[in-house]
Amino acid sequence: MSGRVFRLHSTLELPLEDVEAYIDNDPDLPVKVEKIDLTRRNNTLILKAVAAEDNFSKYTPTAQLKASVTENRVYEEEPPRGGNPRWTDDDEEEIPSELVEFACFKGDRETVLQNSALQYPMFKIFRSIALMAEKGTLTAITESNGELTAHRIVEGEERPASIEVVENPSQNEGGSNGVNWRDNKFISD
Repeated sequence: MSGRVFRLHSTLELPLEDVEAYIDNDPDLPVKVEKIDLTRRNNTLILKAVAAEDNFSKYTPTAQLKASVTENRVYEEEPPRGGNPRWTDDDEEEIPSELVEFACFKGDRETVLQNSALQYPMFKIFRSIALMAEKGTLTAITESNGELTAHRIVEGEERPASIEVVENPSQNEGGSNGVNWRDNKFISD
């Protein structure tokens, strides 16, 4: 299975315990990935692909997903909106809440999906994680067996995506707004 990942961008956030449960429940892994090692260093979470075969040198880093871990307060009900002061008794019940750790996969390709060995299989795992996320977006263009595919997952739901191939990405459809130096009447021959 060949494959590469281009133009990946992610803003995904999901509870850390959901990511850990996904890894612990032996997910369906791509053929070339034996398992996923989960490591946490302070506020950084790293999911590293372990190769199924010994085709790689022990010094070749395999693909890994990198997320920052943050704590967010999650309320059972929506907290009251700010605005006008509320003149009520001090005995008012507090809305039940808890602090939850979230894995935040945010950034472009090298920020989120690092190293090239097993990068495409690791992207397939990342897609599975994105389908569990209730917040954020994952967009990417991948190549597999010579075919380009656009991916877009928004808040855990796959959405339509397309690829537009343009001759010069810096030019928009209306043409260039800059100076045409070849046909400039102020430059003499």
